[in-house]
Amino acid sequence: QKNSCVLPEDLKNFYLMTDGFQMTWSVKTDDTPMPLGSMVINSVSKLCRLGGSSMYTLPSAPTLADLEDDTDEEGNGDKPEKPHFDSRSLIFELDPCNGDGRVCLVYKRAEPVVSPDTEIWFLDRALYWHFLTKTFTAYYRLLITHLGLPQWQYAFTSYGVSPQAKQWFNMYKPITINTALLSEEADNFVNKLDPNKVFKSKNKTPVLKKKPPSQPPGSQKSHTSMTSAKTSSLAGNSSRK
Repeated sequence: QKNSCVLPEDLKNFYLMTDGFQMTWSVKTDDTPMPLGSMVINSVSKLCRLGGSSMYTLPSAPTLADLEDDTDEEGNGDKPEKPHFDSRSLIFELDPCNGDGRVCLVYKRAEPVVSPDTEIWFLDRALYWHFLTKTFTAYYRLLITHLGLPQWQYAFTSYGVSPQAKQWFNMYKPITINTALLSEEADNFVNKLDPNKVFKSKNKTPVLKKKPPSQPPGSQKSHTSMTSAKTSSLAGNSSRK
């Protein structure tokens, strides 16, 4: 009501479920937890407007509108028109990005009345604008899929993330930071798993006992006759004694 604008439907539904969102996660280095990921959506009370007040407490200090760079070409080709800090746009901070910039909800048309159409933009520390998404829902998905890694918003800028942040991306989000590889064959990202090797049984193969060679029928008969002859001879010798 104060700014005479209406929240987009998806962001309104988000705030009806929860008044803001904050999630952080850490990694262990030398058994010491180190905060790494941070995902933040400001609460309604912290949804502050940018550009309306002075950046400094000094008298006659410049505002963001005074520092705005109008030399950039706007709306050329597929590039959307960038926001303005003056009365032409309404800008609200969604995420302070731990001081690395600001993710903003932007109403591109504020004159003569505020347009309900909004976009999500990233304002870097040099006060350059970078387009992120057209809807809050799409931005929320980006936030989750990038795991809130440090400076992940800079992946959508022309100069990219810092070398330090790139190391974290290579560890936890390698495909995102190497987007040029996505045009290559899909086999590069397929984990070629051979289940026959992974689930190969380690049990020893049972050793089969060899059967003695079978004798031919003729030899069996001759062996039987020889045995009977020996038995009869032994019986005769015993009777003589």
